[in-house]
Amino acid sequence: MLERWFKLAELRTDVRTEILAGATTFMTMAYIIVVQPTVLQAAGMDFGAVVVATCLSSALATVLMAFLANYPIAVAPAMGHNFFFAYTVILGMKVSWEIALGAVFIAGSLFIVLSLFGLREAIIHAVPESLQHAIAVGIGLLIAMVGLQWSGIVMDSPGTLVGLGDLRGPPVLLAIFGVGTVSLLMVLKVKGAILWGMGASTLVGLVSGLLQYQGLVSPPPSLAPVFLRLDIAGALDPGLATVIFVFLILALFDTAGTLIGVSQQAGFLKGGKLPRARQALLADALGTTGGALLGTSTVTCYIESAAGVAAGGRSGLANLVTAALFLASLFFFPLVLMVGGGYQTGGALLYPVTAPALIVVGSLMVKNVREIPWDDPSEAIPAFLTMIMMPLSFSISDGIAFGFISFVFLKLATRQFHRIPWPLYLFAALFLLRYTIAHL
Repeated sequence: MLERWFKLAELRTDVRTEILAGATTFMTMAYIIVVQPTVLQAAGMDFGAVVVATCLSSALATVLMAFLANYPIAVAPAMGHNFFFAYTVILGMKVSWEIALGAVFIAGSLFIVLSLFGLREAIIHAVPESLQHAIAVGIGLLIAMVGLQWSGIVMDSPGTLVGLGDLRGPPVLLAIFGVGTVSLLMVLKVKGAILWGMGASTLVGLVSGLLQYQGLVSPPPSLAPVFLRLDIAGALDPGLATVIFVFLILALFDTAGTLIGVSQQAGFLKGGKLPRARQALLADALGTTGGALLGTSTVTCYIESAAGVAAGGRSGLANLVTAALFLASLFFFPLVLMVGGGYQTGGALLYPVTAPALIVVGSLMVKNVREIPWDDPSEAIPAFLTMIMMPLSFSISDGIAFGFISFVFLKLATRQFHRIPWPLYLFAALFLLRYTIAHL
């Protein structure tokens, strides 16, 4: 049965190898089980319910990828998307999380249409490569900024906006220990470095008294506080068009980039093209709509799947193992609550165990900066504005807007009309209209 479904012999793999690969992928991405509810809790969502939604949506989308595309590429709520969802849309724009979930559902539905009819490439090609790389870097900087704040390494500072925190404080020292541990494990090429680093920080936190032991196993918390709570009608407000657009663009870029990156490593590409790409994109899109119904932000393919590929994973069977481990994690809620819980100090709520994961993930995303053509100011300046505006404005959409508008302006000023895809005119105009209306 497994051979018929997953073509193990044809892919030169076996059941044992696929089980090992699936477990390896899970170990490298399991941090999202703690980080996702911590991020969404900041926007007013129930921590326990989001833990369940995260595990269920990850398992669902990962199984869809297994059966629709037969690839060992796991899917889960995306880092970056969750920050746009929580900090830009809900906290920044004062949109309710129910409406924000509705926007995610609409974007996922549009993604399904684009995947079915092959329109995805047209939208991706409409955004210049320099800005695609800059968006990834900007999101990485924003994630790292939040991690530094959650750790207490960086704090609010009157007059300069931010400044160095008290590095002698116990929670800050624990966060610094976590960053150092994860970094060292990554240098040593230990699989699941982020998860192991969080585990080490948890042990130190328990010994030092910063964390309180709350048990290991319990029944899963209720999903009811977030299940089917999305407000699709509210998300159809014309003022949220750019929000849906950003959700869609981020999903397109992340999915396409991860599919290509992992597929190159695994040798899936044939003549520069990915077989069953449409099915893989459809699995991702269905995962996003399913995740919105369950109560979590956009899900997408995880680059951490490369660890499973390196362990020999070549088929969707590895994904079934990863999905099964996500489901098993539902019964370890006390552990998740202990690791993801905040520590109150000096009026600030710090997350010394999860913050290091954000800092390290941010550093990984910044590597795309080397792909930007810095010798061409008409490409470099829009890319720089995209990157710098995301952490400084605490908004992914504002970073994208500054990049799109400045790109079109500079290309028009230098008469490089052929370098501006026509949809980019529309995107830039929409962003300008948004700022104009906001200031009237």
